[in-house]
Order: sequence, then C-alpha cells, then structure tokens
Amino acid sequence: MPMGADMASSPDLPSTDPTSGPEPAGGERRGRVRYRRAAVLAVPATLVAAALAVLTAEGALGVQFAISGMPFTVTATELNGTGFEQFGGLDNMAEGSPNAGDTGGQVLVVTSAIKNATLTKLCQSVDLGGTNLLIKAGQGEKKVTATDLTTDSTELSGDAAFDNIEIGNDASTLDKANAKGPIGVFSQQADTVHIANLRQTNYATTAAVFKLPGLKLGFSDSGC
Repeated sequence: MPMGADMASSPDLPSTDPTSGPEPAGGERRGRVRYRRAAVLAVPATLVAAALAVLTAEGALGVQFAISGMPFTVTATELNGTGFEQFGGLDNMAEGSPNAGDTGGQVLVVTSAIKNATLTKLCQSVDLGGTNLLIKAGQGEKKVTATDLTTDSTELSGDAAFDNIEIGNDASTLDKANAKGPIGVFSQQADTVHIANLRQTNYATTAAVFKLPGLKLGFSDSGC
C-alpha cells in the first residue's frame, strides 16, 4: 500500500560557498552531504541507492528497526485512507544477516504513510522456501483498520486516486500523516488516497493500531 515507515529528519547542513575561498576539510564534507541529499530520488535508482548509503553512513538519515531482509507480499481489493505521505528511504538488515547477499544489508524503499486506513480482503504472504506463511483478514463485512500505518515497499501496483495531492515536497515538511522523511528528499502527500486491486512487495510495516477482523494464519503452497 502506498504506505510503504517513520523516518527521523536530520538538521540541515550548510553547503560550501565556492566564492568564499578555501574551506576546511569539515566544511567540504558538509557541502558534499547537502549535494547528495538534493540528488535523492531525482536521479536513476542506482545513483539514489549510492547517495542514500553515503548519507546513512554519515548519520544524515534516521534508521528504523533492523529488517529481516525477507520481502513479503500484501494485497487488498481496496484501500482507503486519509492523510497520505510518500517518500524514499533506506532500510537496513541486522548485521551479519544471511539475507544481505551483495546488497550490503541495505534495501532502497519507498515509504508510504497513512494516518487512518481501511483495507478490504487483506492478504499477506511470506515465501519461506517451499511453503508460504499466509495471513488473511477483513474477508467478511468488517474491514481491516489501521492508524499511523507505514509500509516500506520496493514494488506497488493498483488503480489509485488522490484528493488534493502535492508532488515535490521536501520530505521533512510533510504534515498529512504522522511521519516525516529526511530533509532534501523528494516526496508527495495528499488529503486522501484510494487504491483498488492493491499489490505490494514490502520489507517493513508499522502501525500504532492494527485491527484484523477474521484473522486467519497458516501455511500454503501459494502466496497472495
């Protein structure tokens, strides 16, 4: 779901003024950090990943809980939300995770946050290698509801509609949901979001409240 997490913002850092003469090494580094921030989500994905990795290493981006590195699929026939935000981020696996592969334990994601959300016929599955852990809820009259819902996604599809959308915001200034991204990062927000036939590949989900009527959990040969 565009919902894709809560990231801490970080203080702005001054850039180097090329007209003011030589700067000490520390000033040059701060200037480079600001330049990389400005480039996030404005260049191809491979360069974005490199920029985010540098910023995280230098402490310029906040980090959430350590993810397992195992993606999971989420589907819903319909999602409706009020207070929607979306921005880029970087998730980190626990040190030494066997799922890191050649990624360095980092995954470039799109974080989506919704203040209040309802989902119809929610399905979530995790491929455990030969079998799937399957969770279903909201299959009947009662819908799944969530407050301060965020998801970190690498893929998202569906038929979407937004009310009063703003595109190109600085992620640190978002105010529609209870989340803010890093300063200098491209983002968007809207008063409401509606997505039909939602399908996501996620690495993390958080919520202040998550109600799952008719919850069913089990193993299956197929996922969502």
